[in-house]
Amino acid sequence: GNRSRSGPECGGARVCIRRVRLRGTGVLELLAGGAAEHQILLDYPGLESEDLRACWAHAAQYFDHPVLVNY
Repeated sequence: GNRSRSGPECGGARVCIRRVRLRGTGVLELLAGGAAEHQILLDYPGLESEDLRACWAHAAQYFDHPVLVNY
């Protein structure tokens, strides 16, 4: 199923995790800051491992664009 949504409750065009008012970028920032997956899941009981993977997948889609290099 769809694990993320966007809308006014998420700050407009931002993506947040279903059932939890936590932005996808917030999850990525926690992970980038060194937080372990199990600690994030303990701190946010509504999250599941699949939600964290959905954040990674969304980030990958966001950054999946052609890069044109002029040689």
